[in-house]
Amino acid sequence: MIKLDRPVIVEGKYDVIKLSGFLDALIIKTDGFGIFKDKEKQQLLLRLAGEKGIIVLTDSDGAGFVIRNFISSIIPPDKITHVYIPDIFGKEKRKTAFSAEGKLGVEGVEEKVLLEAFEKAGVTASLSNRKRRRITNLDLFECGLSGRENSVQKRRLLLKKLALPERLSTSSLVKILNTFVTYEEFEKTVKELF
Repeated sequence: MIKLDRPVIVEGKYDVIKLSGFLDALIIKTDGFGIFKDKEKQQLLLRLAGEKGIIVLTDSDGAGFVIRNFISSIIPPDKITHVYIPDIFGKEKRKTAFSAEGKLGVEGVEEKVLLEAFEKAGVTASLSNRKRRRITNLDLFECGLSGRENSVQKRRLLLKKLALPERLSTSSLVKILNTFVTYEEFEKTVKELF
């Protein structure tokens, strides 16, 4: 696994699945063109970009460039690293037909090609020696934020307090919390709320 200290923004869930196989990073999907109307997700991207910057990796087709350009219009240019995959013609295994342009998307490109694309963009693994207590799924459970009665309501209160989107999954929440707050800040916020 390659650890990245910046979040990677991709188009869809199959891109997330592909990258999760070899990247230890926060990976956020735009839901394709859904990003255009999703103000919460736009605010999340702005906030993430403000922390350490973001990495944008979209398909090399026209739709991918429309999404990339939209993200570039809302995020300051010095906060974005663009990773481009080459034009590779073919069809993803899960699909029955070629895409409109006949190009493979992120999900269909080999891991080696993706790693080369990251390298060409200057994205390297985090070598941070900083040791800190990470927030875990168990922490969420112990605080009553998952797996318990009223967990959903408690999570929503925490998300609202931290100005995060209310529709985050538990695993996404853990990754995002570890991006924004220390364990101590998390613990203090939870104590204040509950």
